[in-house]
Amino acid sequence: MSVDVEVEEPGWEVDPDDDWALAVIATVGRQLRLRREAVGMKAGEFATAVGYSEDMVYKIEGGKRIPRPEYLDEADEVLGAAGLIAAMKEDVRKVRYPKKVRDLAQMEARAVELQLYDPLNVHGLLQTPEYARALLCMRRPAYTQDEIERFIAARVARKSVFERDPAPELSFVLEEWTLRRPLGGRAVLRRQLEHLVTTAQLRNVELQVMPMDREEHAGLAGGIEVLKFQDGTAVGRSPVVANGRPVSEPRQLRILELRYGIIRAQALTPRESTAFIEQLLGET
Repeated sequence: MSVDVEVEEPGWEVDPDDDWALAVIATVGRQLRLRREAVGMKAGEFATAVGYSEDMVYKIEGGKRIPRPEYLDEADEVLGAAGLIAAMKEDVRKVRYPKKVRDLAQMEARAVELQLYDPLNVHGLLQTPEYARALLCMRRPAYTQDEIERFIAARVARKSVFERDPAPELSFVLEEWTLRRPLGGRAVLRRQLEHLVTTAQLRNVELQVMPMDREEHAGLAGGIEVLKFQDGTAVGRSPVVANGRPVSEPRQLRILELRYGIIRAQALTPRESTAFIEQLLGET
């Protein structure tokens, strides 16, 4: 899945509180500067050659900006690096996402079972890029364009959890109202519903819908995330437990799993949920 992004600048800002990202980007910038100086090219000449401003070149070489992949490809060609600069794209890719999103993605990558309930939106792992963009653009105070693109890229990258082998068991509970509200427009909603129907067909995914007409609902206090790992450990999070901080203590995890189990029991079955989403798709 790809995201069409209008590129105006060759990089993203570095989170000043992300020590690892700062170290990686400082190293990448230093290597770019050393390579440029080794071939005797001034910053202004290099900027003209790669098609960006001299100021931006200095920011990237000074570890102030995270270079985009295409910038590194262009630099590799201009400086005759024979792939050495382009090879740094993998290191840069790991730090281009916000730290809290990167930490979550790392846990998701290790989990063998995920139980996920979001009462406000379609869960991030299920969002299409268009739907994610619509949500991010509605945030107040508003995100910068730079922040929006980083968050979208991070959400798309997290979808690799669906491609793992062996695949983890994924359970989602979605609220009916989130499937009816046309955030971003009806075309965006329609593509989102189509994606949900497709995802629901995966053998390792159970997708359930909580109807609006339910008279009892155990999820009104907030969302739930429970991730279980191969070694038997687990981590969970919910606004009603430890003020939303990740928890791994057995008693707190039992509370989350109990609530999640009741929510699942109150929701439509996976088969009923797929039929329900298909019906909504026909009405959209």
